[in-house]
Amino acid sequence: MTTFVDRVVLHLQAGDGGHGCVSIHREKFKPFGGPDGGNGGHGGSVTLVVDPQVHTLLDFRFHPHVKADNGKGGAGSKRDGANGRDLMLKVPNGTVVQTPDGEVLADMVGAGTAFEVARGGRGGRGNASLANARRKAPGFAELGEPGDQLDVVLELKSVADVGLVGFPSAGKSSLISVISAAKPKIADYPFTTLVPNLGVVRVDNHTFTVADVPGLIPGAATGKGLGLEFLRHIERCAVLVHVIDTATLEPGRDPLADIDTLEAELAEYGGLTDRPRMVALNKIDVPDGRDLAEIVRADLEARGLRAFEVSAATREGLKELMFAMAELVEQARNAAPPTEPTRIVIRPKAVDDAGFTIEADPDGSFTVRGAQPERWVRQTNFDNDEAIGYLADRLARLGVEDKLAKAGANPGDLVRIGLRDFDWQPTLYAGVDFVPGNRGTDVRLEEKSSRASASDRLAARKARRVRSADEVGADAADDEPADDFDDDLDD
Repeated sequence: MTTFVDRVVLHLQAGDGGHGCVSIHREKFKPFGGPDGGNGGHGGSVTLVVDPQVHTLLDFRFHPHVKADNGKGGAGSKRDGANGRDLMLKVPNGTVVQTPDGEVLADMVGAGTAFEVARGGRGGRGNASLANARRKAPGFAELGEPGDQLDVVLELKSVADVGLVGFPSAGKSSLISVISAAKPKIADYPFTTLVPNLGVVRVDNHTFTVADVPGLIPGAATGKGLGLEFLRHIERCAVLVHVIDTATLEPGRDPLADIDTLEAELAEYGGLTDRPRMVALNKIDVPDGRDLAEIVRADLEARGLRAFEVSAATREGLKELMFAMAELVEQARNAAPPTEPTRIVIRPKAVDDAGFTIEADPDGSFTVRGAQPERWVRQTNFDNDEAIGYLADRLARLGVEDKLAKAGANPGDLVRIGLRDFDWQPTLYAGVDFVPGNRGTDVRLEEKSSRASASDRLAARKARRVRSADEVGADAADDEPADDFDDDLDD
């Protein structure tokens, strides 16, 4: 018998984007042909898809770690890296995707329903894509963006029209086996049914599904027995049928007491009080069971519950029960709102939406939040000064510098963007029209040195070699006495 699993925890890792390439085209007689670094490929995403042929989450129980392929890095000659392969995970109909904290991300009902649960990272652009009129030969490229990494909980809630509710060994499995083609495990001990069983019932021109779920005991709504696992699978049922064992020999049990217990558990679980109900008084093939069913039938009808005396062993009364099920299912379907096709909702950005926000932290620092600036920071190579200068120019054009100043930030304050911390120096990055110099460098980030530059030292050396006019005149004056002395000697 196949093991049934209806709740698993998945550890998902989407693929990382490939890095862009830094390359300069070179060939004979053409030593500098311009940048030609290719872009990195996008990382693979993880998508859940409803497959009608899948009925359990068993595969994920043994393989809970799922990772998509990474994108390949770019190469020279403008060769882009290959995209990572997307992963398509098949899940049963009725799977609910939620976070470990219980937040529902998607309720997947209907064959072919897809939900992208983890998105792959973007590939970084190569220096060929980063070139522009001012930066003709970038000496840097963007890094690949990391893919999403998260844990999700998958819960399976059976999708059926009719749910059979009852105590263990009430005959639910036997009942579904004779009214449909389902072949559940049947035995004469409690909790024989450990997994939900779905059966398709056809009555004249009506077709509906019936779910046989594990038996219910007092305290199931608080987790006793298979309680929560049982109740989860009847949330989607449109009609509930109480299957009552009229031939039980357990002390303190009778049909009315069993129904009161079942109703109390359903009410405590919540969300099931509005479902139409009926009662199937099972096992009337036993003489004592038939007598008890005839006694309690009037009391059940007085409560507003339609009761049917049936026997799964002899199939007595099943035809009337099936027609009554079909009638209630048809009424529920007619009362349900019509199914509308999924509409594409477009939510344009507000006119004054800058795409980011700035928060002042109690410690005096500032945090910039926004998808665009955070992605730029993730894709920046901080070992390259030119890449840092390019990031600063992008943030300035986006308006981050101006908003930081308006928020009260002073030079030297700590600014946090994503996982990176910066000492804010607006004077370094104010020049949006800055023209870069050598590849891989940015003069705005160079530290000022107290040592004179080579040109300054050369000028000083030339200045020392050139005599001023005063110095020349002074030397001439010193030479005149020597000439007079020579004239005296001649005389």
